[in-house]
Amino acid sequence: MGSGTSHGIPVVGCSCRVCRSDDSRDKRSRASLFIRDKELNILIDTSTEFRIQAIREGITCLDAILYTHSHADHLHGLDDIRPLTKDRPMPVYAGESTQRDIEKRFDYIFSTSPGQKGGGRPKIELHPLPTDGITIKGIRIVPVPVFHGELLIYGFRIGELAYITDCSRIPEDSYPLLKGLRKLIIGALRKRPHPTHFSIDEAVAEAEKIGAEQTWLTHLCHDHSHMELLEMLPKKIEPAWDGLSISF
Repeated sequence: MGSGTSHGIPVVGCSCRVCRSDDSRDKRSRASLFIRDKELNILIDTSTEFRIQAIREGITCLDAILYTHSHADHLHGLDDIRPLTKDRPMPVYAGESTQRDIEKRFDYIFSTSPGQKGGGRPKIELHPLPTDGITIKGIRIVPVPVFHGELLIYGFRIGELAYITDCSRIPEDSYPLLKGLRKLIIGALRKRPHPTHFSIDEAVAEAEKIGAEQTWLTHLCHDHSHMELLEMLPKKIEPAWDGLSISF
């Protein structure tokens, strides 16, 4: 759905060559993933641009939303699911700290005060994120604990694909959950080191350690254009882009 870091690209107020690029793959909205399988529609994170992304991808219904963590670029599009919750509440799966942040930042969703009555809020049902995974319409989704700096967040494995964004360290206990992957989407902010995100080189090393057949880098900033990234990355690893579709 989106392949950019928290600023999005173009960055507000920036006139760098990437932000001014005419290559559509350099227009990077905030990161999220949409999974479709026959009648199944699952969203991982409601990015800040969820409304725009959903219209672009023709999303008309969702069966569930799963959250990696509660930073603004991954959560703050939540209100825009309102049209998709007219008929029933949306099941939302999240870790404990993310659930607390949803209840705090979107307190009006849960309010019973008379002033909050009406249709101006999404209907959601918060559920804990089971450590052993959940099955939705026959599709198994397994949380993969990773670290975003010192913050414990989650990646997800769905069959032969794993999605890991905003990660700076994968604990040893999580590698068995990634065994046998064919396709990997992993965050790689930039070439320069960052305290809470993998650099490009670190993400490449992790991809090689995990051993997926094909890897895409996401959550990219504006240091490098899509074409520059293609030229610097090894075989079987390439930058993701908004609207990228992966079959698995």
